[in-house]
Amino acid sequence: MSKNIPFRESLKRIEEIVEKLEQQDVDLEEGLKLLTEGLRLHKLCEQKLKSAQTQINRLITESEVK
Repeated sequence: MSKNIPFRESLKRIEEIVEKLEQQDVDLEEGLKLLTEGLRLHKLCEQKLKSAQTQINRLITESEVK
């Protein structure tokens, strides 16, 4: 899974995966594949959010010093 996927696209794909998994006609193999992809995207989104929070905190700290 590439880290270059935009955050918004990752969220959209997670929503699509959830919708597919909520359907009762998804077979086991496809469900596991979708779940794996969704978990990877979730982790990627968490990393991007943490990175953004770190940048925000740094900017706030820098602006307080000036």
